[in-house]
Amino acid sequence: MIAGKANTLMIRALRLTHGFIALLLISSMGVIYYSAASHTRGIWLYLAIAALMTEGIVVALNKGNCPFSYLSAKYGDTKTFFELFLPKSVAKQMFKVDVVIIAVGCVYLLASLCS
Repeated sequence: MIAGKANTLMIRALRLTHGFIALLLISSMGVIYYSAASHTRGIWLYLAIAALMTEGIVVALNKGNCPFSYLSAKYGDTKTFFELFLPKSVAKQMFKVDVVIIAVGCVYLLASLCS
């Protein structure tokens, strides 16, 4: 019983941490689009780019999967982070959707800074 409770606590801690990281990355996408729309650069833009590049590297090193998925499964979680909010078929596509959103934002940013 104690092990089951510890697993539940660990799953909650991992989900909370994952949620915080997801919020940070979504905010980073927003900073890129804001910077593109306002034609501005600054420390927040550079931090946003660094955060998204770090995410890309980590996911690439994990063969397209989030490392939190492995940790969560290790502690008995049966759902991925996106499956908490979306149907499984949609959740599986979220990394691809994120890549498109980030790529479009980067192209928009480059176009706005070059004009």
